[in-house]
Amino acid sequence: MEQVHPSRLQNFPISWFAMVMGLSGFTIAWHRAETILELPWGISPVLLVVTIGIFALLGLCYLAKALRYWPQVRGEFGHPIKLNFFPTISIGLILVSIALLPYNASVSLMVWALGTVLHLAFTLYVLSAWVHHTHFEINHMNPAWFIPIVGNILVPIAGVHHASPEISWFFFSIGLVFWLVLLTIIFYRMFFHNPLPGKLLPTLFILIAPPAVGFISWVQLTGALDSFARILYYTAAFLTLMLLTQVQRFLKLEFFLSWWAYSFPMAAITIATLLMYAQLQLPFFRGLAMVLLGLLSLLIAVLLYRTGMAVARREICIEEG
Repeated sequence: MEQVHPSRLQNFPISWFAMVMGLSGFTIAWHRAETILELPWGISPVLLVVTIGIFALLGLCYLAKALRYWPQVRGEFGHPIKLNFFPTISIGLILVSIALLPYNASVSLMVWALGTVLHLAFTLYVLSAWVHHTHFEINHMNPAWFIPIVGNILVPIAGVHHASPEISWFFFSIGLVFWLVLLTIIFYRMFFHNPLPGKLLPTLFILIAPPAVGFISWVQLTGALDSFARILYYTAAFLTLMLLTQVQRFLKLEFFLSWWAYSFPMAAITIATLLMYAQLQLPFFRGLAMVLLGLLSLLIAVLLYRTGMAVARREICIEEG
């Protein structure tokens, strides 16, 4: 195995783990499609193996960085933007537990428990950092700030199968309330302050994820497609439509790892639409789910290609200017 050059390892960014979120969401979306739409291909088990393999590889690389370059890791912990990507590790574990659930409930439980406890720890740490900060400014605010706190809303999807529903309600409540708080601050920042820099523009797609995942979790918790579930779903659908109408703006952006912010939100709205079809059996939602699944598959293929090219050209894991 080729040895990683120290300087590349030293600059290995925590944002790599957003890739795990995207691939996990993609895997879950395909499994749901194969089940709900009765697709005959059965590629989701392969996607799950690939996702776990990439997760393990990234985890080993970041562990090596932590062991050799702890000051750089500590610096990321103190960074107003990079800090919010550490919980992508715990969210990745929760998503993998969801993907594992149809195959091995015991392993899913262990991964879910680890991810849930770790995410609670990240939530408490990040919230404390926000409250007691001395250097954060409104221009540091971007949709990636949803990740640490609102990520709690994912817990009930597998949690209702693994533990008391009260645990799932606890995490769902945290995610829902802080989504509304942070959403207000983010729109205030975008409306009345400088626009997001190009490198962070892809994080706008993260706006889709909280209502889409909230819809899925709500249906899991209540077992019903009620009025509040519809509000969550159609909010996510509107945000998806709004962002897709601006696709030309996003296509002009230079490639960064932040492009992976496109992936999980698109997976979330795809899964939510599949759930809408499963609940209502309306042909419109079946067609929409197929379109979204196709777009998601194309998006993941493009992201993998562009990431591979960036790695080959040594455009990633370099010192930031």
